[in-house]
Amino acid sequence: MSVNTSDPMIGRLVDGRYQVRSRIARGGMATVYLATDLRLERRVAIKIMHGHLADDSKFRERFIQEARSAARLAHPNVVNVFDQGSDTEMAYLVMEYLPGITLRDLLQERKTLTTEQTFDILEAVLSGLAAAHKAGIVHRDLKPENVLLADDGRIKIGDFGLARAASANTATGAALLGTIAYLSPELVTRGVADTRSDIYAVGIMLYEMLAGEQPFKGEQPMQIAYQHANGSVPSPSGKNPRVPAELDELVLWATARDPEERPRDARTFLEQVTDTRTLLKTALPTNATAAQRTMVLPPVGFAGSNDETQVLGAATAARAATGPQPTGPTPATASLATVTEKRRKRGWWLVAAIILVVAVVGGLGWYFGTGPGARVTIPESIRGLEPAAAIAQLEELEITVVPETRDVFDPEIAAGLVAGTDPELGSSVARDTPVTVLVSTGPEPRTIPALAGQPEADAIAAAEEAGFILDDTQRREVFSADVPAGVVTTAYGNGADGAAIELVEGAEYYDQRPVWFTISVGPLPDVTGLDTDAASTALTDAGLVPSIGGEEYSDAIDKTLVTRFVASSGSETIYKGDSVLIYTSRGPEMVVIPDVEGMTQKEAKAKLTEVGLIGKSTGLLQDVEDATVTRTEPGVGTSVAKGSTITLKLSYFD
Repeated sequence: MSVNTSDPMIGRLVDGRYQVRSRIARGGMATVYLATDLRLERRVAIKIMHGHLADDSKFRERFIQEARSAARLAHPNVVNVFDQGSDTEMAYLVMEYLPGITLRDLLQERKTLTTEQTFDILEAVLSGLAAAHKAGIVHRDLKPENVLLADDGRIKIGDFGLARAASANTATGAALLGTIAYLSPELVTRGVADTRSDIYAVGIMLYEMLAGEQPFKGEQPMQIAYQHANGSVPSPSGKNPRVPAELDELVLWATARDPEERPRDARTFLEQVTDTRTLLKTALPTNATAAQRTMVLPPVGFAGSNDETQVLGAATAARAATGPQPTGPTPATASLATVTEKRRKRGWWLVAAIILVVAVVGGLGWYFGTGPGARVTIPESIRGLEPAAAIAQLEELEITVVPETRDVFDPEIAAGLVAGTDPELGSSVARDTPVTVLVSTGPEPRTIPALAGQPEADAIAAAEEAGFILDDTQRREVFSADVPAGVVTTAYGNGADGAAIELVEGAEYYDQRPVWFTISVGPLPDVTGLDTDAASTALTDAGLVPSIGGEEYSDAIDKTLVTRFVASSGSETIYKGDSVLIYTSRGPEMVVIPDVEGMTQKEAKAKLTEVGLIGKSTGLLQDVEDATVTRTEPGVGTSVAKGSTITLKLSYFD
């Protein structure tokens, strides 16, 4: 738990009931604090929406949605929600406080978990998630940060900030708000989420607990999203040989790219996980790298259904096929004893049988090992190579390569290099299967739609429809007197060198590239003529961070009152959250009228101009430049405001 005593919320009494004690965590939408419920005298966690989002109806609605979603759930593995409300336009959510750590903290400390630890956490997560799915709720943001491990051993799911009704299979601009490393392929490509999307996220977490790292990596979120949409999650035993093959199968089932091939909901997956755990406790030890016999069975929990199938491991399949195991001697045991007795009596039949089996196994070994039925894995390492080098590597593996390559768009691989193969990289194929090498032509160019000048929601929809990825982390709000609040002032993307560029309608940009916006919040507040306290309050309310910059002369503004404010950075553009400097008036600048008596009218005016005054003469001699100044009004030596007009009295003697 981190404590931030400089946080203005520390010590505050929210809604007359919740005394804020310390800060626990901070996220993109809200900050979570430890607080005391003074009415019930208990510690709670209070989640307070960021002030700059409070005026955004979309974010406020999403925040309230979390309370509604979580409040519908009452389960030991789901964080309880006690209260929800607002205090001076500050939306908050009150939840039970669980002292402990998150699954992310545990993974950072231990990297990989044991099989038993993994099962404990997996079953708890799926139990809570099953309750959510039964209530018609899809979490949409499952990740280790949202799995809480309490000091007393309880395991709970929290943060239903992105939860939606399970039937709401509609693509939305907020679809990609979930953490990118745990997004299912359908969420990345179509923005559609259902219960199977949550199962995919659980599968990624399961892989991470077993392998000690996430299956997909990249320097940019776009690269990770691309791998989710186009790649297959590998077996965790490839990184950690101690992982049992049965757990490999659970990971691959949960993370199937096609949602139809995954468990339909958390209850279905939980039942299989429970069976697998029981199996691993009672069955003979399994080798994570051993070949697994498979059989096709109806999905767990849906006996009699014939519209879906699943592939299970040998031990699971055998148990499912034979039904519950008896505790006493079984027919199989009795049969084995009979066969043994017969072997003693008829040894030559046994010898013949062994010879036959060896011959068959040897023949099959040759056929599938080096013969026509041999299979080989297309190496993923050829991605990014020159085509000639990739083809040479494939031919060394005796893979049949199609002579003609095929061009494809690829947002990550430079033009002219290998982007992949057909069948895809990493797949296992027979040696005589024709494999086509796919050569990148670079990312696919797409025409930039109208973004600037559009309401934010319309601009987001247009960008996503054009094939771009919204990078909400770089979104900024800017003050503008010319653009209405809530409208995009400028759209940005990444240039070839990675630097930000402005996206102009009609120009070309590339698919899967990030797009972000600056959004107008309307004009800057006018604080001219206010005292510094009132000006500071107005600027703070507008989302700025004010401080005193200094004093300056002003003919129009009274002393100590505000003349203007500027960005501390010196930039003419001011964004919400920027620091600004307030300047106050010293009143008009004063100067002393110099002695110009005895000078010519021309000389006197020049002298007055030097000190910032204006000389003016009247009467018959005003056009006579060498007329002599006899006196001034006001008189010489008088202090007057800079810029004042001084009257010159003239005489002329030839």
